[in-house]
Amino acid sequence: MNHPHTSATSSLATADRVARGLGYFSLGLGLLELASPRLVTRSLGMEGAEALVRAAGARELLTGLGALGVNPTPALWGRVAGDALDLATLASGLSPDNPKRDNVKAAMAVVLGTALVDAMAARALSERHVRPRHGYIADYSQCSGFPRPAAAMRGEASDFETPADMRADIGSGPRPAPVPIRLSDTDQ
Repeated sequence: MNHPHTSATSSLATADRVARGLGYFSLGLGLLELASPRLVTRSLGMEGAEALVRAAGARELLTGLGALGVNPTPALWGRVAGDALDLATLASGLSPDNPKRDNVKAAMAVVLGTALVDAMAARALSERHVRPRHGYIADYSQCSGFPRPAAAMRGEASDFETPADMRADIGSGPRPAPVPIRLSDTDQ
């Protein structure tokens, strides 16, 4: 049965599509944090943490680009770690003297939800690319890569003579005459 190629019939697995969505989300969030760190800190009542927001923005951009790459798994685990850092940073905004701590609570809920999606997608992708632990793993530690043992090959190339055009001139013997370079047909 032929189906037109749509997102419903895409060859990408669900985890890959989620990773791609998280990648675009990271890019958008990273751009916001880099371009307007003061807007973010002011809305959370955490003025003075603009440099930290910019650093988080740079991290979001990097993990976003990674999540859009060929193997998004490391980037998604990076997002999970970044979410933990974000939650720890946001926790400092829960102090009773912060009049915008309700905004901080809402931001923490969003980060926690995103962290769960990040972790589920990262785990699904990791399980798909894991090497089985119970399968046979070939042992090549006793292999040299040569067709016969070293003792059997010893002396096999003793009659080899380096071709004349491959020999290095080390200063002994006659030197070949220099070859004149002709710049044009009129040079004689």
